[in-house]
Amino acid sequence: MCDYNCTRLTPASFILNGVPGLEGSHIWISLLFCCMYLLTVLGNCGLLCLIYVEESLHRPMYYFLALLSFTDIVQCTSIVPKMLCIFWFDLKEISFNVCLIQMFFLHTFTGMESGVLMLMTLDRYVAIRYPLRYATILTNSIIAKAGFLTFLRGVILITPFTLLTKHLPYCKGNMISHTYCDHMSVAKLSCGNVKVNAIYGLMVALLIGGFDILCITVSYTMILRAVVSLSSAEARQKAFSTCTAHISAIVITYVPAFFTFFTHRFGGHTIPHSVHIFVANLYLLLPPTLNPIVYGIKTKQIQEGMLKLFLRQRPLKKEIKVNPNIMRGKHFHR
Repeated sequence: MCDYNCTRLTPASFILNGVPGLEGSHIWISLLFCCMYLLTVLGNCGLLCLIYVEESLHRPMYYFLALLSFTDIVQCTSIVPKMLCIFWFDLKEISFNVCLIQMFFLHTFTGMESGVLMLMTLDRYVAIRYPLRYATILTNSIIAKAGFLTFLRGVILITPFTLLTKHLPYCKGNMISHTYCDHMSVAKLSCGNVKVNAIYGLMVALLIGGFDILCITVSYTMILRAVVSLSSAEARQKAFSTCTAHISAIVITYVPAFFTFFTHRFGGHTIPHSVHIFVANLYLLLPPTLNPIVYGIKTKQIQEGMLKLFLRQRPLKKEIKVNPNIMRGKHFHR
């Protein structure tokens, strides 16, 4: 027999419990996540403004970087404000529909971030392999279409499991042991069959993450071959230097993702649930926080653009030299 909770198959709201087991550290965790969020917004908005204002950065590489910055801002904003409300004001309740909307935006833009990193890899390949045709191959129209298709891919793949989750019957309460509405964290509250959700979720992860990683691996294999074939050592070093920031961004994004994926599936009995949740939050917040810093440190053109923008904003003081003899009236004769 079902209990009283079973009579309401679609709950009006869920309760997000934050990080169960680390309640005593919630204030410190919230300060960490708040600082990371502020750095994300300031850093990525700064990059967007710099790329928009500085004409020397109106190139395909930086347009893709702007798209990555926009994606990171939306992804973090979809979860952090509610997360801070949980930690600071104990506002744990989230309505059912808002939970689904958060889930949609979170997974869509997480997949889009992976897709943009893949597009940036293709950009580096074209720049190194076809330097003279770089601007003609990657036109503004091609960049806009590639960005839109990456977003559309996420929407098409994420919408079905959002709808599947919406129509599940929920009989196991409304407590979500997480800081945000993750797909499987919500589905596990259902008393229905969630195998379809689990299989489809894994399939989406492979179609997005697996496909993008494959493209990145193949692209960098071809990049390596192209760089090695260059005759000049200086040219090889310059070609490698253009890829360092992007490689750093890939490592920052995919290492936490792989750690979260494998520990969630194979370390469930050995790693505490609180650690899973904490790492899952870092996986979403760490790349958006570090990407602007990495590109600011590793990319000379961005450093030069920031310096030019800073100097442009400083008021120019013109020094007026006045001859002291004029002030005394010695040059004036009666």
